[in-house]
Amino acid sequence: MQLKIMPKKKRLPAGRVALILFLCQMISALEVPLDPKLLEDLVQPPTITQQSPKDYIIDPRENIVIQCEAKGKPPPSFSWTRNGTHFDIDKDPLVTMKPGSGTLTINIMSEGKAETYEGVYQCTARNERGAAISNNIVVRPSRSPLWTKEKLEPITLRNGQSLVLPCRPPLGLPPPIIFWMDNSFQRLPQSERVSQGLNGDLYFSNVLPEDTREDYICYARFNHTQTIQQKQPISVKVISVDELNDTIAANLSDTEFYSAKPNRERPPTFLTPEGNTSNKEELRGNVLSLECIAEGLPTPVIYWIKEDGTLPTNRTFYRNFKKTLQIIQVSEADSGNYQCIAKNALGAIHHTISVTVKAAPYWILAPQNLVLSPGEDGSLICRANGNPKPRISWLSNGVPIEIAPDDPSRKIDGDTIIFSNVQERSSAVYQCNASNEYGYLLANAFVNVLAEPPRILTSANTLYQVIANRPALLDCAFFGSPLPTIEWFKGAKGSALRDDIYVLHENGTLEIPVAQKDSTGTYTCVARNKLGMAKNEVHLEIKDPTRIIKQPEYAVVQRGSTVSFECKVKHDHTLTLTITWLKDNGELPSDGRFTVDKDHLEVADVRDSDGGAYTCVANTTLDMVSASAVLSVVDVPNPPFDLELTDQLDKSVQLSWTPGDDNNNPIIKFIIEYEDAMHEAGLWHHQTEVPGMQTTAQLKLSPYVNYSFRVMAVNSLGRSLPSEPSEQYLTKAAEPDTNPMAVEGLGSEPDNLVITWKPLNGFESNGPGLQYKVSWRQKDGDDEWASVVVANVSKYIVSGTPTFVPYLIKVQALNDVGFAPEPAVVMGHSGEDLPMVAPGNVHVNVVNSTLAEVNWDPVPLKSIRGHLQGYRIYYWKAQEGSLKRNRRHIEKKILTFQGNKTHGMLPGLEPFSHYALNVRVVNGKGEGPASPDRVFNTPEGVPSAPSSLKIINPTLDSLTLEWDPPSRPNGILTEYTLKYQPINSTHELGPLVDLKIPANKTRWTLKNLNFSTRYKFYFYAQTAAGSGSQITEEAVTTVDEAMASRQVDIATQGWFIGLMCAVALLILILLIVCFIRRNKGGKYPVKEKEDAHADPEIQPMKEDDGTFGEYRSLESDAEDHKPLKKGSRTPSDRTVKKEDSDDSLVDYGEGVNGQFNEDGSFIGQYSGKKEKEPAEGNESSEAPSPVNAMNSFV
Repeated sequence: MQLKIMPKKKRLPAGRVALILFLCQMISALEVPLDPKLLEDLVQPPTITQQSPKDYIIDPRENIVIQCEAKGKPPPSFSWTRNGTHFDIDKDPLVTMKPGSGTLTINIMSEGKAETYEGVYQCTARNERGAAISNNIVVRPSRSPLWTKEKLEPITLRNGQSLVLPCRPPLGLPPPIIFWMDNSFQRLPQSERVSQGLNGDLYFSNVLPEDTREDYICYARFNHTQTIQQKQPISVKVISVDELNDTIAANLSDTEFYSAKPNRERPPTFLTPEGNTSNKEELRGNVLSLECIAEGLPTPVIYWIKEDGTLPTNRTFYRNFKKTLQIIQVSEADSGNYQCIAKNALGAIHHTISVTVKAAPYWILAPQNLVLSPGEDGSLICRANGNPKPRISWLSNGVPIEIAPDDPSRKIDGDTIIFSNVQERSSAVYQCNASNEYGYLLANAFVNVLAEPPRILTSANTLYQVIANRPALLDCAFFGSPLPTIEWFKGAKGSALRDDIYVLHENGTLEIPVAQKDSTGTYTCVARNKLGMAKNEVHLEIKDPTRIIKQPEYAVVQRGSTVSFECKVKHDHTLTLTITWLKDNGELPSDGRFTVDKDHLEVADVRDSDGGAYTCVANTTLDMVSASAVLSVVDVPNPPFDLELTDQLDKSVQLSWTPGDDNNNPIIKFIIEYEDAMHEAGLWHHQTEVPGMQTTAQLKLSPYVNYSFRVMAVNSLGRSLPSEPSEQYLTKAAEPDTNPMAVEGLGSEPDNLVITWKPLNGFESNGPGLQYKVSWRQKDGDDEWASVVVANVSKYIVSGTPTFVPYLIKVQALNDVGFAPEPAVVMGHSGEDLPMVAPGNVHVNVVNSTLAEVNWDPVPLKSIRGHLQGYRIYYWKAQEGSLKRNRRHIEKKILTFQGNKTHGMLPGLEPFSHYALNVRVVNGKGEGPASPDRVFNTPEGVPSAPSSLKIINPTLDSLTLEWDPPSRPNGILTEYTLKYQPINSTHELGPLVDLKIPANKTRWTLKNLNFSTRYKFYFYAQTAAGSGSQITEEAVTTVDEAMASRQVDIATQGWFIGLMCAVALLILILLIVCFIRRNKGGKYPVKEKEDAHADPEIQPMKEDDGTFGEYRSLESDAEDHKPLKKGSRTPSDRTVKKEDSDDSLVDYGEGVNGQFNEDGSFIGQYSGKKEKEPAEGNESSEAPSPVNAMNSFV
């Protein structure tokens, strides 16, 4: 199907109306496009393009310029009429016409008067196609006449009366603007009581004495001539009743005096308008102004209503203190009755204004230019409305159509001229005149009959670029007479485009509603009429849309920090992208803190003013997208301000304040602090806290404090700076509320009592002259209280007291106002002295070889002469028979038992030893005398391990063992036990051999051993108390005698020594690695096998049944059973030192102050020095011996 565009209008869906109105000219016939090249070739009747206003008021001091501009082809000529007759401008030397124009200039500045040229002017523009005429231009010079001279009598009136000062300005052209001023050119103040009416008069609803003045002056400003005229000043004097009576007394009889009531109140009456009703007529489109001004006392208030209707909301305004009602853009619907109501306390009055809205003619449909081709039909329509209904009349080329030359192609039908089968001679300019009593409308519309082949006015090969999925509009502006039909084609050989996919507009534009990538291509527009054909090609490219793939995000940042926004954009690579950042839809501030880098915006050192909406705008030549994010700048609050103290009482005050800006973070609470300028100036203390919505606080106060307060606001980010301090508030002095705390009575000497206390601070003193009343008496006596008043100190010493006597003590605060409440009584003691008696009946019960129990009788309390601290036992180790002889060189140990104890346990004693001890009582002053020494012996205990064990002289079948006795035999050694067992190549243990050795031996040779065999030895000593700790060793028998000899010989060779050194170094490295692995938790595989073959007899000794058993090292027993496979722990000299497990007092308590319970557990305190013994032990933590390692590989 071929789609043709015909002159007839095409029905479109409602949704496309706006687009169509934008794209095309809605024509009923051919329109002539305003294309310069086209207009040069086409003839066209004249068209008026510019003219002066209908009512043209001129300044008589300047030249008169009456405008008239027109266009047409050929260019039109101009002529003028004045007051209905031809105006021959050539005969008047003061009048000239602008070349190529109809504009007149009348030179009255050189000579002549403006009044001479007053009149009604009309311009005619004419060419061969017709004549167009202008409106009737009424030219009048502006006038600003002076006020007529008049003598104005002073006005005297009584206070409260109403007054109207008339203005009556001279009639000017245009009417002047009226205002009232004084001699100093200051506008007179106006109010509900005094105001200016629409007619310029000044109305007083009632006068007051301050209205008295002599310079009420009405001014008239004539804007057109920029002049101001002044009325003569009016003098007004307002007198009171007393002044009026004085005047009457001087001139009249006593019977005419006014009453003493100065102001007579009265209900309202209207000063303007008069009566109960009035009429008002206004023209449509003007401003309707209704006025009601009332007098009365008190001053009335004005209200407005519309009867049977409401006042238009958006067009109603109140002026002059509601005395004037204005409705703008008034229309016929605003006609009706409007009522103004004046009301005061004494009554109300109303006035009804009947409003009628008339209308000068206004267009409903003005005639439009008509371009037809020969033989076509058309019409001109002229429709107007008004009140009353306007009359429509037609003119042809400026001549009433009734007397214009006849044209058979036209027919007049009221407001319409119908044309049929027009010919070229039918071309003319028609004027439609719509008029009523309030004005007229004049419109020119030409009929131009043309015969023109099609022309396409759109530039050839125009390139259109459109974003995908948006409408594409391809222009094809055309002209021709008759009106051409338009067809569109795509591609070189494409068929005409159909209207089911495309939209073809009447102005020739092709619309692709949703352009896609496949819409790209070349499109051809073809215009045809009966006189010819024209075509034009345009090109369409579809581009990818610009998209924001990452939008800036909402940000909340603290003041002073840095924030950045990111805006990532994807766009068609063939288009140039520009990214612009806006703040609150405006440009970014010109501040170095704002940095834009491609798709990033960074704001450094953020301020409060930086908060707002930041928009990223991505622009290409074809589209634009944007995205916004809001930046909220937060911070700790600003400090509160305007602190005020109210309700000031002796012990309370109310503090109020105004919160500072919360900086976009709600205030959670307020912190109130106070300063005591009298006692602690500059030091602020916490007073209280209140919730964030509260701005007042009732504060409790203390007496005799010079308070200042400050407030801090707190939000989630922190607290504000403190506010400025409030005014100072000094509370009255009062007696102290509290007494000193921490009252104590302790003697520093046997004959005194030192009473101490914690003094009150200045804040607690409650008044000047702070002192303390110190009172004391013996607790068990009948003495009266002894008292002394001391200054503001913290100690008082009572001398001459008996030793260690309980006293009752109290300390009371007082100041110049009075005493604090009665203080609490505290018990203390006078000074202590050393105890006089030693504990008696001391005896010792030996529990076991390391523990003894000591018992004694308590010392009488009176002989202690102080606070009983406890009992202290001194004990030491002594040789029998030398107890007294060497006492000065003996190291004593001390054990203290707290409280009133009568027995205690002595732990950590050495077995098989001779001890001596004594007991002393202890008080706060020191120790009493010692009890007589008591001696006791500890029984035998198990010995420590032998001090060393060496294996020497290995032979084919024998090994010799040498050892040193135990360093602590703890008794009489009875024998040694040696146990040994072989270890095969797989580290399995063989049968265990048990051998008893006399106690007096230190060397033993084992014979009949297997050659080249490794043995493990377990060796320990015994007393009557049992077996001691064991020491272990390993050794290997040699292969044979010859090999042993060769080994000796080889060992003397240098090369062998070097080789052995290298092997030893390598083995040392391997052992170090193994040692490291072991320390990391590695286990020797032979450990489990040794455990299986361990000597069952060699086990740790069991503890005795007493409270404390013998202490020994469990760790050393475990170490003794470890094989030598992965490194011997025996030193290179083949000696092993084993540290015995001694009983330590530290094991019975904390540090040196252990304690035992009464059942034998340790409660005492241990002090003193023990003799240092040689460090002994198996030294199993040392590095393995390379020599033993070599032996293991023989």
